[in-house]
Amino acid sequence: MTTETNTAETKPAESINPCKRELTIEIPSDVVNGERDKIVNRYAKLARIPGFRKGKVPATVVRQRFADEIKSDLVESLVPRYFREESKKQNLLPISQPRVTDLHLHDGEPLKFTAEFEILPDFKVAAYDDIKPETIDASVSEEDVERALNNLRLQHATYNAVEDDRGLADGDFAVVSFRGVPKDTEQDADSKPVEVDEVMVEIGGENTIPEFCENLRGAKAAEHRSFDVKYADDFADKRLAGKTMTYEVDIKAIKTRSTPEPNDEFAKELSPELTTYDDLRNRLRENMKAEKEHEAEHQGRDKIVEELVKRNDFPVPEAMVDQQIDLRLERGLRALAAQGMKTEDMKRMDFDRLRAGQRDGALREVKASLILEQIADQEKIEVSDEELEQELAGVAQQAKQPVEQVRARLTEDGGLDRIRHRIRNDKALSHLYRRSA
Repeated sequence: MTTETNTAETKPAESINPCKRELTIEIPSDVVNGERDKIVNRYAKLARIPGFRKGKVPATVVRQRFADEIKSDLVESLVPRYFREESKKQNLLPISQPRVTDLHLHDGEPLKFTAEFEILPDFKVAAYDDIKPETIDASVSEEDVERALNNLRLQHATYNAVEDDRGLADGDFAVVSFRGVPKDTEQDADSKPVEVDEVMVEIGGENTIPEFCENLRGAKAAEHRSFDVKYADDFADKRLAGKTMTYEVDIKAIKTRSTPEPNDEFAKELSPELTTYDDLRNRLRENMKAEKEHEAEHQGRDKIVEELVKRNDFPVPEAMVDQQIDLRLERGLRALAAQGMKTEDMKRMDFDRLRAGQRDGALREVKASLILEQIADQEKIEVSDEELEQELAGVAQQAKQPVEQVRARLTEDGGLDRIRHRIRNDKALSHLYRRSA
């Protein structure tokens, strides 16, 4: 490798971005000429030009015929190499690909260029020993357990059709189809009708709209009812909020609900591991307690991150924020695809607006990651090979691929280091949470 000295000038460019740096580098002309000769010789050996035998094309012809290609190869060969050398010499660790500007390349002259890039922010993490998130009650009351047991029985309820010719009464379930349109059709000309082919309506149910109960009570199977429903301005469904709808309802059938008895047989039907209803009660209590504790920890960890970000004010590299926005959007699109959204519908989305909407969250996540990395250093937290292998096994299982195949792919694209980094930060956050508990 050539060892001739190149010159460089460093600029912090702090007025634009405190994490941004510029290196103006000059590569000596003899280095440039030597590299150009190597490239020309390579082209001369491979070039096929009419009138010349392969490998016998004169250098002057090669330089003229492949001028643009030679210039491109010369830049690709020298610019990254000398950028890396100069960055290392000045103890700068770029975290983004450099943007090369002001490229000056002429025969017999030094190659000059300016490289713009970002580095990690230089900050000292603020004190965190006193951070203690609010304690959340994770206890489970008997009322909570009874409510869960009742919901479980309702989930396994059966519905039987009423055979006698009687009208709907409280506690019955009406199997209906309906169509609703805005009563004021002039004001709501653009509103689409609300249509449902079949749904069960519990007469007198606490979640049933009162007007449906009032107007369906007493109706028999095969009857038709028409009535208005005025929705409150703050109604949960924004399509209906503040509107008065006229409904045309057809009663298809009347059913009654039969819930399982709260006994040992019901418990055994749910799981062979359960022998008594008390076993079911205890299992539910344990699951609910574990769920509450998990939620409490989740909220506590979020509060710690929120406080860490609040206490530490430092600039964040735009490249890291953009990368995090990409990750958040990728997760969101995967979720939409899993829910059935088609690719062509995704392509019509306003990605500029979506990116802007993800920026605050991405910025918070990047700042939290940089803070936790420093805390992990201070607390001497590391990731063992066993922990990494366990995470890889989970990734492989989710991707339905062999672990070795996943490891090879992640090693190639740098994903293995990202996983290790994520595990380490998560351990640092868990350390803070346990210490504050």
